[in-house]
Amino acid sequence: MSKMPGFGGFNIGKMMESVQKMARETEKAERELREQRIEATSGGGVIKATVTGLGQIVEIKIDPQVVDPDDVEMLEDLVVSAVREALERAAEAKKERMEQVAGGLGLPNMPDIPGLF
Repeated sequence: MSKMPGFGGFNIGKMMESVQKMARETEKAERELREQRIEATSGGGVIKATVTGLGQIVEIKIDPQVVDPDDVEMLEDLVVSAVREALERAAEAKKERMEQVAGGLGLPNMPDIPGLF
């Protein structure tokens, strides 16, 4: 394809190749993140939450010794803490992976747009 007049020699063909490559790399990254498992614990390991790299909760493990019918609130807090930590780790893993995809294409740094990745 030819360069676009008035755009300082901007090559639309090269841009389209980059966009297609980024789409392929993004799909690959999302597959990898879907298969990735990220764990976090709370309460010294008595609660374990496992999520995918896309932030989907796949497992919650609770040590039976921590189950106290007289203190359900503590158990609830431990579960929330473990899930929150696992989701934060997944968000960071996703961010890093998507930055690798964008960085590998030689694209300029993009502003962080919520919901974009």
